[in-house]
Amino acid sequence: MKKEKSKISRRNFLAGTIAAATAGSAMRVLGANERIRLGVIGSGNRAQSLIRSTNELGGIQWVAISDIWDIRRDEAEKECGVQVDKYEDYRKLLDRQDIDGVIVGTFDHAHAQITIDACRAGKDVYVEKPMTSVAEQGLDVVRTVRETGRVVQVGMQQRSIPHLIEAKQRFFDSGMIGQVNMVRTIWNGNAGYLYKVPPGMNKKPPGLDWEACLAWLPKIPWDPKRYFNRFAYWDFSTGGMTGGLFVHMVDVVHWFLDIEKPESAVALGGTYRYHDGRDTPDNINLILNYPKAVNVTFEGTITDMASPEVADIVFMGTGGRLSIFRSEYKFLSDGKNGRPREITVKVPYASARDHLADWLECMRSRKTPSAHVEAGHYSSMACHIGNMAYKQKACVQWRKEWDV
Repeated sequence: MKKEKSKISRRNFLAGTIAAATAGSAMRVLGANERIRLGVIGSGNRAQSLIRSTNELGGIQWVAISDIWDIRRDEAEKECGVQVDKYEDYRKLLDRQDIDGVIVGTFDHAHAQITIDACRAGKDVYVEKPMTSVAEQGLDVVRTVRETGRVVQVGMQQRSIPHLIEAKQRFFDSGMIGQVNMVRTIWNGNAGYLYKVPPGMNKKPPGLDWEACLAWLPKIPWDPKRYFNRFAYWDFSTGGMTGGLFVHMVDVVHWFLDIEKPESAVALGGTYRYHDGRDTPDNINLILNYPKAVNVTFEGTITDMASPEVADIVFMGTGGRLSIFRSEYKFLSDGKNGRPREITVKVPYASARDHLADWLECMRSRKTPSAHVEAGHYSSMACHIGNMAYKQKACVQWRKEWDV
């Protein structure tokens, strides 16, 4: 991002924060068996998946949906299974006093501002990852959450998945893996980064508010490619595969190794095959250097479309090697001292259901959720510093101004 654009985005962002500060509502203390009243802001495919998972948990009441496209609002209402109030302007949803929490499933660039507005309006928040789309937003979100005391869960759901929790306790908390100096993360062949524009969408649908969709971004004409394949564009996503994929993986690294911020980052990559107007790379490699002598790498490509898709996090320690993600883990050791050579656990591919359950439970207890706002900030920042290195073609150093 160019320096001038960063200043503009921050000014608009802070202006919105100040305006929202007067909209707070009193906190409702939830009883053990009381239904939690929820709203949804941004009701596309991801939010609809979260609605389905939340319905499986029960104990909730859907109240309202906001989206800039009427079709998305109607689709999400069907997923809720009940009639709800629907709004084009999310601020009208936040004005309601009968909503305890909101799920934010908008495009990346709107996550931070809506989270701030929701907290100031007295709502707890489940916000999809990455929590921020530019580095300047992070401290404002963290500060707002601390000031308001709201429960904010960031959608990095690995922190709530049982077999990841088990692996952390079994291999890291116990010290079995030894000293880890290198972690490799890889996510290749994700077809979600190649969405096509549906037929008939070259002209903007009449029920879609494109200007509201752009939010603080510069005003541009209707762009169906941006709307339907956001990961191909810097402004609607956060570097494409970095903010969409790496954020999940680097958050696991932060969690397992008890680290927060890289000291520096370098990156290489480019658009090698899909010259379709996108401005995010279709191939990228990052290297992030952390204190405690840890290097973390990321390999992402959408030009490797051989089945199956590859997604893995590999921790290389002096006591063993752990390969882990959403459907299994495998630990390999030297087999000495009576330790097993290989430990493998396979499970059904994990959804966000446990993560949503953690959020709802924390709404009742007022405890800190597993993917709290500080974790959301630092995992987003790992993506931002990698993106800066890629765009600047330079080694980017951590700045003290990013500390919380």
